[in-house]
Amino acid sequence: MHDIRLIREAPEAFDAGLARRNLAPLSSHILALDAASRAVTTRLQEMQARRNEASKLIGQAKAKKDEAAAAALMAEVAALKETMPLEEQKERDAQKAVHDALAAIPNLPAADVPPGKSEDDNVEIRRAGEPRQPNFAAKEHFDLGEALGQMDFEAAAKMSGARFVVLKGQLARLERALANFMLDLHTGEFGYTEVNPPMMVRDDAAFGTGQLPKFEEDLFRTTNGFWLIPTAEVSLTNLVRESILTEAELPLRLTAWTPCFRSEAGSAGRDTRGMIRMHQFSKVELVSITAPEKSDEEHERMTSAAETVLTRLGLPFRTMTLCAGDMGFSARKTYDIEVWLPGQGRYREISSCSNCGDFQARRMDARYRVAGEKGTRFVHTLNGSGLAVGRTLIAVMENYQQGNGTIAVPDALKPYMGGIEVIGG
Repeated sequence: MHDIRLIREAPEAFDAGLARRNLAPLSSHILALDAASRAVTTRLQEMQARRNEASKLIGQAKAKKDEAAAAALMAEVAALKETMPLEEQKERDAQKAVHDALAAIPNLPAADVPPGKSEDDNVEIRRAGEPRQPNFAAKEHFDLGEALGQMDFEAAAKMSGARFVVLKGQLARLERALANFMLDLHTGEFGYTEVNPPMMVRDDAAFGTGQLPKFEEDLFRTTNGFWLIPTAEVSLTNLVRESILTEAELPLRLTAWTPCFRSEAGSAGRDTRGMIRMHQFSKVELVSITAPEKSDEEHERMTSAAETVLTRLGLPFRTMTLCAGDMGFSARKTYDIEVWLPGQGRYREISSCSNCGDFQARRMDARYRVAGEKGTRFVHTLNGSGLAVGRTLIAVMENYQQGNGTIAVPDALKPYMGGIEVIGG
């Protein structure tokens, strides 16, 4: 959510930020709605003041036995009492128009975000590991999993439809091992607190992190009005909703391993085979709540934590800075981490780490109090995948595949696999 005061003070700068996102100027529209809302409020305040004044004058007129003046004043007060509820409704409607318009506008990109319109304009900032090219024809994960009899898309489709999978046996254990490895790393080495949060949330929680109202079609909703979380970012970030933290409590670092649910609206024809794009998948999420002056530093730290998972697993990856036109709705700056998949012969996204500034905090009214100051400030919120567990499973399968169709278990996961060193062996 944007601060209307900043738009009033610097409309040209606001429109320039939107232009970097390849959006048309909106300041004139927003300021017109704002002016209309303020005019209604001013008019209502004047009516309230006049009603109070007239009420006092009635007593004075009666004290002077000026019944005509008293009657006229009483008629005026009665008319105001009848009219003011209509004006109050106009005020609510005008304020809602401003709120709804602001709620639909994405965050503005940070100054150092590269320009661009699509993923083709993203900028690689570092690379780790050499892309593996086995001395045999590399298979994609679904061919490997189905040949092992441990990845069943057909059974999943019978009960749930497309974009679901059933994992069995050692592959099911490998996915669990990956999630436990990630949680242990983030809690043990990077200081995140593990959380087991709700996986169904109300409208205001989904609004707070920016899923609503713009991305309603991307979510699943229950018949009694809850939203299934598309990422644990929603639950974790909303833990500070309508709260005032102390400066000493910051930064808050939270992590959770949860199922995630996405309708994949608009993804028809994309990644139709395999586990890349699912309606249900699991992810280890990282969320940080920081003071504004610390959020850029925290963004680098969070991205490093996600990269460390891939480094420990021995998976080649590259890190990209997203251009202004490719960032998510709530982000002011985003790093995407892309892992190498030999079966596809290319890098694919496995983590997205975003600094949202105070954008989500304004939607949630999440603040902190600085020691020695009277007022409060909005916190900054950050979120990142640490990592998408299903996509990490894919990366391990494809990078550790062997010529006979088995899959070697990475050393970092062996303590979690109960002695299993080769899947399918």
